[in-house]
Amino acid sequence: MTDGITRAIRGVIEIALAVIALGVVLQILFPQALVFINSDVAGNLIGLITKFSGAGLIGLIAAWIIWTLATKR
Repeated sequence: MTDGITRAIRGVIEIALAVIALGVVLQILFPQALVFINSDVAGNLIGLITKFSGAGLIGLIAAWIIWTLATKR
């Protein structure tokens, strides 16, 4: 049962990462293409990275943990 839940969560994470990547690419290539979202995808991603880097070692460890959980298969 936990394997099924784990696979479902990983599937959702993979879809979310793909949507984020698509949003960044679309925002860079076609800045006006994302008018239906009302969000700055690239700006939000840069803000998240800035928060992690501003936290020093703890931010680096947190980013590593999130990366490990997102890419673990």
